[in-house]
Amino acid sequence: MLYGAAIFPTDYSMHPADLGRALEERGFESLWVAEHSHIPVERVTPWPGGAELPKMYHDVADPFVSLSMAASTTTTLKLATGICLVVQRDPIQTAKQVASLDHFSGGRFLFGVGGGWNAEEMANHGTAFHGRWKLLRERIEAMKAIWTQSEAEYHGEYVDFDPIQQWPKPAQKPHPPIHVGGAAPGGARRAVRYGDGWIPLAGRGGDILDELPVLAAEADKAGRDVTEIEVSMYYAPTDPAGLERLRDGGVHRVVFGLPPKGDDELLPYLDRLADVMSAVG
Repeated sequence: MLYGAAIFPTDYSMHPADLGRALEERGFESLWVAEHSHIPVERVTPWPGGAELPKMYHDVADPFVSLSMAASTTTTLKLATGICLVVQRDPIQTAKQVASLDHFSGGRFLFGVGGGWNAEEMANHGTAFHGRWKLLRERIEAMKAIWTQSEAEYHGEYVDFDPIQQWPKPAQKPHPPIHVGGAAPGGARRAVRYGDGWIPLAGRGGDILDELPVLAAEADKAGRDVTEIEVSMYYAPTDPAGLERLRDGGVHRVVFGLPPKGDDELLPYLDRLADVMSAVG
């Protein structure tokens, strides 16, 4: 089982360059960073995690800049978005950012994507909340074309462009793995359709092991081998028994949530997590 760590990088949390180095030194496989372009002052959409939206959602830095900082001080650590709000982004520009980061990091990028939850935030980007899933699929398909073709074009309902050329291409072939976030059954279905991995939302109250059969069923319907689709659990438990249960149940990667704190608080916490990882193996 692989071990990752997720954080909302802010101007008051541990610098991503230092955090990346610390994670790599302690045997972590990956660093995952969140994205929100902004939080509207007037907001109606409830946060799925509870009644009050944490301050870090307002303060989170750009994910590609943050991961570039971490890439500059590491050599093996995977660099991941968790998740990138593709429905709020231009796909041609985002394709360039993904390819550039993957190229300059030597093929270490994991592209975690999702549809998001904040309707008001999306509206400020011109994105309709109820059409976001088809928009997400079209933008992912369009980016795949850009990454893999010397002259790429895409013609969909939401994304439409004639042949273009864009370099650099990603170091990973055919492209960086795409990890699709979302609860079952829709999240599993989307992961099977255009993803290489699935990030279910079972960490918010459900049991991820109960959702793995849903992924297997969706893969079977689509004619895909379910073992080709990595399952990553966000906000993983920090006790050995809980981690062993996930490992034995078929979870490929667990991602520990880190608070947006400074070095003095995060480094001791990383040491404790490293001890747990070592105990579980």
